[in-house]
Amino acid sequence: MEQTQPLLIELGSEELPPKALDDLAAAFTRGVCEGMVRRGIGADLANARTYASPRRLAVYVPAVAAQQPAQTSEVLGPYLNIGLDANGAPTAALRGFAAKNGLAVDQLQRSSDAKGERFVARSEKPGQSTAKLVPEILAEALAALPIPKPMRWGNHDYAFVRPVHWLVILHGQDIIDAQLLGLTSGRSSRGHRFHHPQSVHIVDADSWLDALRAAKVLADPAERRARVRAEVARVAPPDTTPRLSPELCDEIANLTEWPVAIACTFDRGFLAVPQEALVMTMEANQKFVPCFAADGTLSEHFIGVANIESRDPGEIRKGYERVIRPRFADAKFFFEEDLKLPLAEHQQALARVTYQQALGSVWDKVVRVAELARVIGNRVGVDAGLATRAAALSRCDLLTRMVGEFPELQGVMGRHYATANGENAAVAAALDEFYAPRFAGDAIAQGGVARVLAVADRIDTLAGIFAVGQKPSGSKDPFALRRAALGLARTLIEAGLALDLRAQFEEALAQLPDSALAAGLPKGKDGKQPTLDPGPRRVQLGNELYDFVIDRLRGYYAEQGIGVEAFDAVRALAPPDLADFDQRLRAVVGFAHLPEASALAAANKRIGNLLRQAAETGPRAVDPALLEAGVERELAAAIDDARAAVAPLAAQGDYLGVLKRLASLREPVDRYFEGVMVMCEDARVRANRIALLEGLRGLFLRVADISLLPVA
Repeated sequence: MEQTQPLLIELGSEELPPKALDDLAAAFTRGVCEGMVRRGIGADLANARTYASPRRLAVYVPAVAAQQPAQTSEVLGPYLNIGLDANGAPTAALRGFAAKNGLAVDQLQRSSDAKGERFVARSEKPGQSTAKLVPEILAEALAALPIPKPMRWGNHDYAFVRPVHWLVILHGQDIIDAQLLGLTSGRSSRGHRFHHPQSVHIVDADSWLDALRAAKVLADPAERRARVRAEVARVAPPDTTPRLSPELCDEIANLTEWPVAIACTFDRGFLAVPQEALVMTMEANQKFVPCFAADGTLSEHFIGVANIESRDPGEIRKGYERVIRPRFADAKFFFEEDLKLPLAEHQQALARVTYQQALGSVWDKVVRVAELARVIGNRVGVDAGLATRAAALSRCDLLTRMVGEFPELQGVMGRHYATANGENAAVAAALDEFYAPRFAGDAIAQGGVARVLAVADRIDTLAGIFAVGQKPSGSKDPFALRRAALGLARTLIEAGLALDLRAQFEEALAQLPDSALAAGLPKGKDGKQPTLDPGPRRVQLGNELYDFVIDRLRGYYAEQGIGVEAFDAVRALAPPDLADFDQRLRAVVGFAHLPEASALAAANKRIGNLLRQAAETGPRAVDPALLEAGVERELAAAIDDARAAVAPLAAQGDYLGVLKRLASLREPVDRYFEGVMVMCEDARVRANRIALLEGLRGLFLRVADISLLPVA
């Protein structure tokens, strides 16, 4: 068995960007592993480990072979009719091919393909040593790293995300020689910048992790994150709960090599400021961990995580508390100043803020959204006056000092200011909630007014941006329309709002000026803008918008384990009410598990094919006198019974009940196709049978096109 040794590669640098560190480390490991695969170097790549800290990227691969296997090559040469002349002697083309590949003509082999037999030059050469190949693998891996803006330092030509200082490459205990980014590889790493500034001697690849740990560096990101969590829990004041989100934990871990938590406090007077602003300052700006009281309110305690084990933690605590004080003072000033002016007073100023050149100001958008909210509120049973008021105030907090300083608090501060102004509680809550869902996995808005505003705002955004020709293309989506469409669909479905989406898009498009519709028209080949015909343009946009929203639901339902066939079965009917769409889809999923489902899906496929083949459309009603006795009359009677039974179920939206009742048609349908020739010679009988099958298919189409379901 070939001897193997672990491989360690460590590149040391100045502090790397914390938000990019995880991606850089993963890409580094991926690049090294892929380079080994391309060269056929045997290694236990399944157990390769990614290591990283603020000052290093590293990869450890266990069981790496010392040499790549023998390398075989195959070069295709001329076909026999070209390589041999009429007497079977080698032609100049064949002799040249052999010479080019370093072989005699009689050393060439032959192979066959679809065009015939041809000459092939096959050769084998010994594999190179891993020590010789690793430097080029490493160079490729570094060149492929996702570094949008590499930097240069000194007078060097090479560039990297940060200046580099050391390079360790060990195969077992042996150094692999490499020259890279001005560095020469060796076995000297570096420990913690303050606790162990001197070099760290690495004996072999397996001892690297422990050697760094002894030098106060936790090079394993998972170990460092665990220490951050443990440290925060260790110093958390009694009766408080620190809020350490996974994102904040990741960022702290990527800023520290030896994390040590410090418990701190701030002046309780700052708690008069909305806690969201204080938490935002602590988490986003300072990377501090806020602590909450038992009742869920923010306490005056917070936790900082240092990158040093200080002999005097009190001095670090003073520094953290000194840093947070002016930021909290600013937030308190902004909040108090904002309260001096009612939220509604900002409405006039919104008219001076451009939303989109062809769509007007932010106030123009607010007016459109308010009208949509009024209409939608009336349709779904929500107080239209409250919905309109919420829409009118929905963008006012954009002009407050607090949101100007902390844009992430948009909506949150609107709720606080509206509450302070004495606005209705549902209106105040809506100013914050209507942005939900803000991200994948976020819940939809909870209040009825908030849901109406969420729907109205997204409909106007989608209609407006589509109209001016800025819909997403490829990976570009500058207005986040995909997220807006999914948020709209989720709100309608998960809240069970019965709303005709097509009609709402029509109303939204009707509010847009013709100039906005014209702005989105693509220029002709002559470079001129075509003449706008507003009616057809709005119809076209309405169809595009509906399709765009529906397409977002494919992934939404796929995440729930619902197959594409069931989705397409409902999509074929294009229900305008997405809550109704969801009910139909759930019914189809339930129906698909019935034993009769596959046979009825096959029957519907067959019916669809027959209807497409039929030259005549058939009568609107079945003529009983033309029905043959036996299975045809039995099927007609079964269809009549089913039609009467499913009518009230469909009216109630009990689509699963409809499909379960229709499942009883399997046997008469099977007997019908076994005993009846639909496309018979008699035109009247044929048309009558087509009408019978149209009626049968129409029953299923009350729910979905089940012919699109898979057939066993």
